[in-house]
Amino acid sequence: QVQLVESGGGLVQAGGSLRLSCAASGRTFRSYAIGWFRQAPGKEREFVARITRSAITTNYADSVKDRFTISRDNAKSTAYLQMNSLKPEDTAVYYCAADDHESRRSYYLKSEYDYWGQGTQVTVSS
Repeated sequence: QVQLVESGGGLVQAGGSLRLSCAASGRTFRSYAIGWFRQAPGKEREFVARITRSAITTNYADSVKDRFTISRDNAKSTAYLQMNSLKPEDTAVYYCAADDHESRRSYYLKSEYDYWGQGTQVTVSS
């Protein structure tokens, strides 16, 4: 098993930046692909970004492409989501999740992820 803890959320004005962190403990962090999802009030949890175990491949939702960057530091057992040019529609609770079989095609599905953090709130004011 792996335990995930997100941090770095907060309140920011539109156009600003935040960096979220996802710290892992337990089983070897490098065994997992890591995804970020978000859930706005009254909406379904949606895929944001994913990074493979070795960090060779990253994937992004169209809505965040060219604004957000996912990365990881396996030595620190931590994944990151750098969010730039934030918009009010980015307001949501952001979750990181771990996938121990590194889905090749279904990485955007919540069901592919085995472990989840508790989430961190990101609020973007206009």
